[in-house]
Amino acid sequence: MMDKASIPLDDISSDSQDDFCDESMYETTTGTSCVFSGRVFRAEVLDVTLCDGTASKREIVRHNGGAAIVPIDEHNNVYLVRQFRSPFEKILMEIPAGKLEIDEDPRTCAERELREETGLLADEITNLGTILPSPGYCSEVLYLYMATGLKQGPTDPDDGEIVHVVKHPISDVLSMIDSGTISDAKTVVAILKAARRLNL
Repeated sequence: MMDKASIPLDDISSDSQDDFCDESMYETTTGTSCVFSGRVFRAEVLDVTLCDGTASKREIVRHNGGAAIVPIDEHNNVYLVRQFRSPFEKILMEIPAGKLEIDEDPRTCAERELREETGLLADEITNLGTILPSPGYCSEVLYLYMATGLKQGPTDPDDGEIVHVVKHPISDVLSMIDSGTISDAKTVVAILKAARRLNL
């Protein structure tokens, strides 16, 4: 069982790289049961043994991952999509994104979603890294990209998907992030990464 005694702030040090490989913190999975399997994700319950020998359970969502892309034109305008999100019963403003097909290259996925949702093509695609949106319970990895050198083509949204493309200066988008108008996590992270990459 974890020691619940308080730790003085002065005794807390910065992590070293070795701390992320500390085997004393690892859990061992002793059993797995699938409780749901759908088109987008699979839900499992894991039996685990903690590093101190304690038995516990973990509810896990297995997700194939996705890719998202920040389209920015030569005038530093960002192209976003507005769409209704059923879990929150509201319209959100997001960067183009979509789920990875099995064994699909993330960049290919990002370019496809850019084309399908906005009709935009890009001369240059820049890798902005990866994020783990909900590591406490979900295995999803999101691959982030930036698209520049934009050219317009036809949109081709997925069946059952209604999106509306909008364009805002990146300075306004950053203000919308600060105000909470834009709250989608991947969009917030990717826009901040893109702005830093462009020194904006």
